[in-house]
Amino acid sequence: MDIFLWIVLALFLFLVLISIKQINQYQRGVKFTFGKYSGIMEPGWRIVWPIIQFYRKIDMRVKAVDVPDQKAITRDNVSVNVNAVIYYRVSSAELAVLEIEDFMYAISQYAQTTMRNIVGEVTLDELLASRDKIADRIREIVEAETTAWGLKVNNVELKDVSLPENMERTIAKQAEAEREKRAVIITSEGELAAAANMAEAASMLAAQPGALHLRTLQSINDISSDQSNTIVFTLPMELLKALEGFKK
Repeated sequence: MDIFLWIVLALFLFLVLISIKQINQYQRGVKFTFGKYSGIMEPGWRIVWPIIQFYRKIDMRVKAVDVPDQKAITRDNVSVNVNAVIYYRVSSAELAVLEIEDFMYAISQYAQTTMRNIVGEVTLDELLASRDKIADRIREIVEAETTAWGLKVNNVELKDVSLPENMERTIAKQAEAEREKRAVIITSEGELAAAANMAEAASMLAAQPGALHLRTLQSINDISSDQSNTIVFTLPMELLKALEGFKK
């Protein structure tokens, strides 16, 4: 009889040992009893009785899902390849198990479809200039659908927008033309300002008797500092007339 009790006790101890399951801090366990949902297992050691119970671990940490290249056509009929990355986490382990078969695959597929649809609603210029706004729009749509799956979408980032080779050349030419346009405008504005300053200076010199001659002499003095320069100086008519009177 004592041997039988020891055998029963050993079997019970063995059953308890194999029933102990560990749930890590970043995990939650979804427990089922006789096939029905029976609760969430918090971090620590938990008992899951064999045969009548089973459980599934769910990682609650933030996950990054790479959305592969998707070919889409913008509203102005330009074909582009777009890829993105989605950052999300499980907010409800219960819903993530009961409401969706494979939430990682499901959110990736839904994000691909949403990204193609959103790109088709904007022009190429809007896609290139407002990537953050478009990414936020994708996040809002994906989150609205996946909330029922127990998921929380933290962020969506558009990683790359690839254009056809001929479109890249067209955009490069457009950017070069825009730079040349700005350069011409800046040069013309500088010439206009210089002309205005010269006109103002000429008016001031003309208003003062002898000021123009002094300015001429000053310019000659500046030029004569370099011995390689040859100066051809035209005498004022007043000086020539004075010399003619002196010879008479």
